[in-house]
Amino acid sequence: MDNVRTVSDTKRDFYQTHTRPINSLYRRVVEELMVEMHLLSVNADFTYNPVYALGVVSAFDRFMNGYRPEKDLESIFGALCRATGGDPEQYRRDAASIREAAAQLSQADLVAIASEGDSPVGENAFGQQMAQFARGDGLKYCRLLAIGVLAAVEAADAELLSRDKELAELLNQLGAKLKISDEKLRKDLELYRSNLEKMEQAQSVMTDILEAERKKRAERDAERKAKQEAEHAKQAAKADSETSESESSS
Repeated sequence: MDNVRTVSDTKRDFYQTHTRPINSLYRRVVEELMVEMHLLSVNADFTYNPVYALGVVSAFDRFMNGYRPEKDLESIFGALCRATGGDPEQYRRDAASIREAAAQLSQADLVAIASEGDSPVGENAFGQQMAQFARGDGLKYCRLLAIGVLAAVEAADAELLSRDKELAELLNQLGAKLKISDEKLRKDLELYRSNLEKMEQAQSVMTDILEAERKKRAERDAERKAKQEAEHAKQAAKADSETSESESSS
């Protein structure tokens, strides 16, 4: 029997692929997402699917918003996917496909998808995927799948996320269709949204701190430059005075 990969194996592969240090504010986000993806990758009941991919991409992009240096984001995401046995380009491609499909739906379509046995929206990829899940084909519930569903709902009707009662009703229907406990689904998504708010607050504080430090550096640089210019002017004036005295004495 092959040995099952451990979390340590996955972390080692990640840091061998992405070799630059990760900003301390975001390191916990990356490692928690890595562990979650790892545990799914070694679960025999789990099957990769586009809604899950949308969940991974959405969680990564939202939590990593504002990361600096920005150019490292592609490397971090790529290392995250590859270390857990995935292809980052496929994740991005599948996530975009589901998001675009969901964006073509109305709230009425979402309700129909949640309440019907089969997709009522023809060839729509999100509707077809949900119908497939409802038949028990390839569905292994996880928090990232729930995030993918929420991201699809947001793509269809972003304002629905601010209408708590309607959103709760829709999620309850979707949970029932997928045979997922509505309490589990609700708690996972409430925690996700709460953590996003906390991260956004932390990012805002960090931005303010960095901006204050930038201003202080600029002020110090300006003061240093002013002192240097004053010293140069003083030396120049002294040199002119000495030259004048020398000319007078001669």
